[in-house]
Amino acid sequence: MTLESSDAGAAPDPENVLVMELKDGIVKIEMLPDLAPKHVEQIKTLTRQGFYDGIVFHRVIDGFMAQTGDPTGTGRGGSDLPDIPAEFSAEPFERGVAGMARSQNPDSANSQFFITFAPARFLDRQYTVWGRVIEGMEFVDMIKKAPRGDQSGTVRAPDKIISLKVEADLE
Repeated sequence: MTLESSDAGAAPDPENVLVMELKDGIVKIEMLPDLAPKHVEQIKTLTRQGFYDGIVFHRVIDGFMAQTGDPTGTGRGGSDLPDIPAEFSAEPFERGVAGMARSQNPDSANSQFFITFAPARFLDRQYTVWGRVIEGMEFVDMIKKAPRGDQSGTVRAPDKIISLKVEADLE
């Protein structure tokens, strides 16, 4: 299953597409600045700084999601940039949606994000949707997962983002 870009048939603006290299292949994520302008701007800024290159998927729960973006690999770290206020929307958490991770405080998103393996509608309007996978979801599916039954999702010897780039910077 592939998710369509917002303008059916039209290619998304390369300025709003992330190209993520994983061990198994290339994943393209269309960013949604109309839904979450502050989150998209922060992700782009960090991407252009090379922040995500080499960062692990520290929390991966089969059938739910893969989370990354913590330079410490513990789930407690973030970038030096300020946290971002929530930008919740009616956009549903379907398979392949990119959302921002946060603490109990809705305004605590910083650099960590997750990609859903399956619909996770219980997250709707509680986490910020900032993007969706438009190519390579099969490679997201191949990210190493935590052992079955481990609800913490902690992955031993986790997979990592080899590189993350804004598509416009690759042209």
